[in-house]
Formats: sequence, structure tokens, C-alpha cells
Amino acid sequence: MNNFAFIDAHNVYRATKSAGWQLDCAKLHTYLRDKYKIKRTYIFLGFLPENEDLYRRLKKIGYELIFKEAISVHGKIKANVDAELVLQSMIDFPEYDQALLLSNDGDFACLVRYLLGKNKFMLVLSPDYRFCSLLLKKAFNKRIPSLSDLRAKLEYKK
Repeated sequence: MNNFAFIDAHNVYRATKSAGWQLDCAKLHTYLRDKYKIKRTYIFLGFLPENEDLYRRLKKIGYELIFKEAISVHGKIKANVDAELVLQSMIDFPEYDQALLLSNDGDFACLVRYLLGKNKFMLVLSPDYRFCSLLLKKAFNKRIPSLSDLRAKLEYKK
């Protein structure tokens, strides 16, 4: 199998942080590779120069990073990566057998429906099911596993 994962980094970070824990990105990468036979793992995030060390670590783990320019709006950093994630999933469409989406964002419901219709979609993996969009749940229409259920296995420990 040649499966690809598409990860909305900010969505994952926000959901796990609000649930009171920090995700270990190396453990997640291994989990996705072993459990779902993921061959390419994209992570979509806003680019901030001060996070260069993080970006290097993620690349070293094996993630393929796709950036969007981050901007400051009323003191908050914004970098909505939805379009980049959808575009990359379409660019790579001929290369993968199945796609896995890691996000709670209902904006991806149309992508899920499209890929399901083409028999190219494996799974929505929610960062925290309590915050998973109803639109995403309806589009996938199957049980959506949650990273929260895997906290003991995937939590970062100092």
C-alpha cells in the first residue's frame, strides 16, 4: 500500500493543547507508519522564522512540511492551511492508494467526500473527537478515531 497522511498542524496542536497534553510528533509519525502503512506524511503549518528548530526536527523525523505564510491579525498569528492541504492531496492524487486526514476541520468535508467517491480515502483521524466538525463526521460517515484515545501512547514526555 502507498498511503499518504495529510495533517493540519495547527488544528492538531490546538485540540491537544486544549485537552491538556502535548503530542509527540515522532511517536505520531511511527504510529501512522505502522498502523496505517503511511508512506508519506505531510504536515501543513504556518511559517514562523523563530520555529526553524522545530521545522528541522520534523523533517528529520520524516515529515514533509508544507508552509503557508503566517500573518499577524490583531496580535494573533494566522495561517489557514486548508487550501494548501487540499491542493497537495490533488497534486499527489495519482501517487497514493489511500489518504488519511488528521484534522477536526469541517472545511475538509468536500475533500473527504470526493476522495471517498474515488475510493482513495482511508480515514479521518480526529485530534480530539469532542471538537470534530459535524460536517466532517457526516462526510466520512464511519467511526472517527481520536488522538485523545491514544494519549498514553502518543503524549510527549520530557
